[in-house]
Amino acid sequence: MKYIQKNILTTILLIAFLFVNAACQAQKSSVSNKNINIETKKKKKKRKIKLPNIDLSHWKVTIPEGEGKGKTINVEPPEILNYANNNILKPYMYNDSLSGALVFYAYPSSSTTANTKYSRSELREQMVPGNDHVNWTFAQGGIMKGKLAMGEVTKDKDGKYHKVIIMQIHGRLTDQQRDLIGQKDNNAPPILKIYWQNGKIRVKTKVLKNLASTYEEMLHEDAWGDDDGYTFEDEVGFGKFTLEIKVSDGKMVVILNKTNYKVYENIHMKKWGVFENYFKAGNYFQSRDEGSYAKVKFYELSIEH
Repeated sequence: MKYIQKNILTTILLIAFLFVNAACQAQKSSVSNKNINIETKKKKKKRKIKLPNIDLSHWKVTIPEGEGKGKTINVEPPEILNYANNNILKPYMYNDSLSGALVFYAYPSSSTTANTKYSRSELREQMVPGNDHVNWTFAQGGIMKGKLAMGEVTKDKDGKYHKVIIMQIHGRLTDQQRDLIGQKDNNAPPILKIYWQNGKIRVKTKVLKNLASTYEEMLHEDAWGDDDGYTFEDEVGFGKFTLEIKVSDGKMVVILNKTNYKVYENIHMKKWGVFENYFKAGNYFQSRDEGSYAKVKFYELSIEH
């Protein structure tokens, strides 16, 4: 009898052990499944579509698509607002939804603007949407801010990255000024070019060759020469960085990453006041090498006047 009772007790203990063990395994499985569900949700969150913080209602874009020199395609507001569904624009201007950037792609093309040999996928400010004839002077002032990064860029035969102009302030003649000097178009020199050059930011501006030039003489492009340029010490490489351009009467300031300043406040800036201007931003690719290209990523871009 004692033997039977002992066996019964052993059996009961074994059943109890198996029940508790099964419960623990179920709990572990539940925790494991919960963890898997949490990880799955995290991955889904990581894949969430990001969009750039850019209002394109006051920009038109020029792309290297057309039928030769001076035959590029321009897309203005309101059409540019639907760029993601524009088949002509898609190869040159598109969203990178993983990083939240607007990408500008350019490569050497036979389609260039009239006054250059280089191609571009570049935005041009329009104070009045669809109208290139309304612009601003230094006396009126302006600010352009951007957060951007070099996405991809090829190298030249010497192993150096090809240069890309990422921001500009371009001069423009009024119709009256154009007619005064007998020029066929309204083009004037760019007072500011900002380059991405081998991982650093380089700034170029203009100087008046003869400070005694008359008003009419100053309107000619050949009255202005290039300065020596300035390269910011900090290297941006392929990481994100910010640029801010502030313009006021006789003064221009370029700010890199909110802490590095280059200030232009001199007679040349004062003299530049004869011109109207507009901001540009994007990818003005500075190479004709076969197989070369660049992709510039803009996360934020804004203008104020």
